[in-house]
Amino acid sequence: MTRLDQQIAFLNEADKLKSINRATTLADGSRVENSAEHSWHLTLYALVLADQAGPDVDINRVIKMLILHDLVEIDAGDNPIFEDVDAAAVAAQEAAAADRLFGLLPADIASALRPIWEEFEAAETPTSLFAKALDRFQPPMLNLASGGGSWTDYNVTEETITTRVGTKIERGAPALWDYASKRISAFFASLS
Repeated sequence: MTRLDQQIAFLNEADKLKSINRATTLADGSRVENSAEHSWHLTLYALVLADQAGPDVDINRVIKMLILHDLVEIDAGDNPIFEDVDAAAVAAQEAAAADRLFGLLPADIASALRPIWEEFEAAETPTSLFAKALDRFQPPMLNLASGGGSWTDYNVTEETITTRVGTKIERGAPALWDYASKRISAFFASLS
């Protein structure tokens, strides 16, 4: 295969992300989003909410992380945040998927992109913590907009949201968690 053949093969494979459905509904509640839509929406979140990032955050790298982070779902599928899963098994499936998918690319491109995906997964740098925060912030915003969305489907409590989502948002973008937590509390208070 030529270099261009490899690049197109990867891009055609990436198109499969459009077929991976997530648990989160669109803001209008009409249907669930797919993983490609989620990735696109997150990159827009990064552009629009860049002012919420700390001084050590590289927004261009955040955008790269967010466009790449869910590609592994082509092989591993999406695991809704409120489902109980074997985290080690999921990590192994995703690493195998990353091997296969990034392996489709010419070596120089693969060696440039794979570390960006790995940095996001590790969530240790200011940039990856902010990217991870956005990844956790977007679904609650959609659930609030759609009147509960997947929270209703998964019978989620406010405490579960705080534990599974809030800590990651607060770690990478404290002001976004402050914003979200107030609205989440108001939503659950309205159900009583």
